[in-house]
Amino acid sequence: MNSPRRSRLLCIGGLTVGLAALATYPINAAVAALADGIRLDPAAQATIVFDLHNRPVFTFFREDRTDVPLARVSPHMVAAVLAIEDRRFYDHHGVDFVRVIGAAWVDLRARRFVEGGSTITQQLVRLDALSRQRTVSRKMREMLLATAIERRFGKSAILEAYLNRVYFGDGYYGVESAARGYFGKSAADLTPVEAATLAGLIKSPSAYAPREAPDRALARRNRVLRAMRDTGTLKAEDVRDLANTPLTVQRRDHDELTGEDDTSSENAFCGLYFKEEIRRLLLKRFGAKQLYQGGLRVYTTLDPDLQRAAEDAVDDRIKALAATKAFQRRDHQGTLEAGFISIDPMNGYVLAMVGGRDFHETRFNRATQARRQPGSAFKPLLFAAALERGYSPGTVVDNLTNQIAARGGPWLPADGHNQDAGYTLRRALIVSSNRAAAQLMQAVGVDSTIDSAKRLGITSALPAVPSLALGTGEVTLLELTSAYSAFANQGMRADPVFIRRVEDGSGTVLWQTRVTTTRAVSPETAFLMSSMLTDVVQRGTASKARSLGFTLPAAGKTGTTDDFQDAWFIGYTPHLAAGVWFGFDAPSRIMNEGFAATVAVPAWTAFMKRATANDKPDTFQPSPGISRVTLCRLSGQLATDACRAAADHTAELLAAIESGIDPINAPRPERDSGVYEEYIVTGSVGPCELHSGAAAAPIGVSDRSTQTIR
Repeated sequence: MNSPRRSRLLCIGGLTVGLAALATYPINAAVAALADGIRLDPAAQATIVFDLHNRPVFTFFREDRTDVPLARVSPHMVAAVLAIEDRRFYDHHGVDFVRVIGAAWVDLRARRFVEGGSTITQQLVRLDALSRQRTVSRKMREMLLATAIERRFGKSAILEAYLNRVYFGDGYYGVESAARGYFGKSAADLTPVEAATLAGLIKSPSAYAPREAPDRALARRNRVLRAMRDTGTLKAEDVRDLANTPLTVQRRDHDELTGEDDTSSENAFCGLYFKEEIRRLLLKRFGAKQLYQGGLRVYTTLDPDLQRAAEDAVDDRIKALAATKAFQRRDHQGTLEAGFISIDPMNGYVLAMVGGRDFHETRFNRATQARRQPGSAFKPLLFAAALERGYSPGTVVDNLTNQIAARGGPWLPADGHNQDAGYTLRRALIVSSNRAAAQLMQAVGVDSTIDSAKRLGITSALPAVPSLALGTGEVTLLELTSAYSAFANQGMRADPVFIRRVEDGSGTVLWQTRVTTTRAVSPETAFLMSSMLTDVVQRGTASKARSLGFTLPAAGKTGTTDDFQDAWFIGYTPHLAAGVWFGFDAPSRIMNEGFAATVAVPAWTAFMKRATANDKPDTFQPSPGISRVTLCRLSGQLATDACRAAADHTAELLAAIESGIDPINAPRPERDSGVYEEYIVTGSVGPCELHSGAAAAPIGVSDRSTQTIR
């Protein structure tokens, strides 16, 4: 026998004797102390975020790890790991002497460490207590610790801890995270092929990475399948079929918790701005360690279907605008951005949020962080303040050409409507008259307007200037959409909610949002506002929503700022509110004639058509304090018989003109007048004083009067 071969045999013989002694050798104090420090308790855990329907959607982690009990791991996964990593796991006591001897022989022949021969228990020890340096002394300590661990814990506990801690590459620690990361499913649902793929990664996650080295990963997977055949967990004919199965894994940036691939060259993964908002809220309340390592269970208000609808609506609208000639003729600095918010008016739940066109370009959230002028989208807050002070939708705003005192001198806003005629509040809102809004705020008062806005949820500081009526105060999309939600919810406003509750890993509630609503405006004001804003959608500046096919009862208001720099639309049904904004981060003209009706309303409409596809056509219901009465169009007060006569006279005059009678010789009233049906707060409007005086009988009942604003 030659000398090298004899040396190897002597080494193997000596190692065998040493290992046999190891099995019965008392563990020394140092090793025992180290073994006592090893715990099979969960390691650092990822925080899991759930959607409105309690389905997992996001994770936060330093190590992407989510522990699961052994009972929730697929039997195929257990079989695959045991077949390739430790076939005699249930037969040894921490060290597999047969395997160690075989590995030693391979190492001696190669004159280097090639085969480790480590059991699952030894690998677990290495993960928790020892370095990965390959030395004889480290190996002996590993064996001693493995023996000690086997004496302290049962096989199931060891296997469960191992499966939850072993690294599978690409940042996935533990079988649950790996299963979701590579296959978009729970570890309990892994198929034999998927289990073999994961088990094959344990030896070298980088060398067999399925996304970077698919050929090597496929070969390694098939080797595991053959090992499962050899251990009797798979039939030979099944292995032949499975070995021909293509290697398929999810993209790295897919939705790891739902398993849906929402990423393409054009679309970013759904909900990243929402995820970032959740991260910021959790970081502020719980701190970084608990967020990234504490295994929190966070139940949010996110509705993934609405989130996808919102992102699609924004993305499609930006592309459509960019393709128009009017947009292309502008020399834009930067890219067109957008924000979108959808809220449940009943409880303030934020169901969807878009903070910009691409989260990967900037995390700045234009729905919650950007403060911009809302333009005419602010007017409903002013009109609500007027209704709260006793005005009605039929109150006439007159003398629209009167200048208003301002700090810089007399001021009169530009307006594209008939400057001499007066408007009822309803008509002023339908056509979005700037001068009517400015005169109305003079009557209501700037302070009352600001106070009304605060009650509706506007937290941004608003300037006490006459131009506030036109929306020159800066607000966020979130707070303005929340304000409109109060109109949909009978005047009750709920603070926006992103997180319903937070639990620890054992299910103990650590924090829970208590939904509280506050009275922002009266139920009567809420209904009257919804009634007027319904007309804005039906036949006003937002009527494009109807021409684009949205048919459910809805209310809302557009907002366009000076030089077409911002385009807003906030609208709602009785059950869902949504707001959208378009503009540039550095304010500049979006495009010529870039009114909100053209820029923003189509995006809102596209979202609402999808979001309410299964909704019933519920209408805004009047509260008990609302009456429908006949008003004099000229005075805005309860119509009398004389008002009706004036209306008839006007009709006669028009008929005479059509018949060829000289209108100069025909009798004329002071102004054209008429009567019409309108909603009012019961008892808030008195009989018309313009046509009839005290003797005439009003068409309706009243104990108060509302005067024309002059």
